[in-house]
Amino acid sequence: MPSFAILLGGPVTPTPRLASQLAGARVIAADQGMVHAEALHLTPELWLGDFDSAGSELVLDYRHVPRRSFPRAKDASDGELAITEAVAAGADRLLLVGALGGAADHVAAHIGMARALARRGITCLLTSGSEEAHLLGGGADFADIPDGARFSLVPLTDLKGLTITNAQYPLKRRSVALGQTLTLSNVAGAGASLALEAGEALVFIYPDQGSE
Repeated sequence: MPSFAILLGGPVTPTPRLASQLAGARVIAADQGMVHAEALHLTPELWLGDFDSAGSELVLDYRHVPRRSFPRAKDASDGELAITEAVAAGADRLLLVGALGGAADHVAAHIGMARALARRGITCLLTSGSEEAHLLGGGADFADIPDGARFSLVPLTDLKGLTITNAQYPLKRRSVALGQTLTLSNVAGAGASLALEAGEALVFIYPDQGSE
């Protein structure tokens, strides 16, 4: 089943890691998210939205890309419409590019959408290139953390049995309550990994940052 990249309107920093994550993905742009296509060397197969924030120059530059227009008064954001399109096309993995670092209400909505998709078995990566967010659920593990990168784990529920290995601050089967900051600002060593027995958390990764 295919991976889809959804180009959203938040800030994006092109990096080699982001390029590798995008490799082979089909691409849909949501309104102003098309602004990232050139820097990321991508040509979306579809551009959709109400086009209230896509400038006329952008529309002209990408006039060859199929477009689907929606009214401004609608019941879903352009990003949600693009995600819905990708899921309908069979996506089992989504990269929400530009999902972080923008307006806080949109960032929170993107996280909520990612949680809902995870419950349907669809993996989501939220990224700006310089910052990533991955969902970690109970019974799962996660190991895609570059050596030397700063990372944080933010509980979305109470956590049970959290294990962090090969990091500056390791843990072994630790309980972490919702609202605790115990797991902020760690630094990955080679082969760093996370495992969680129960609960749900967001793993934030800053690939180009070490300890601060």
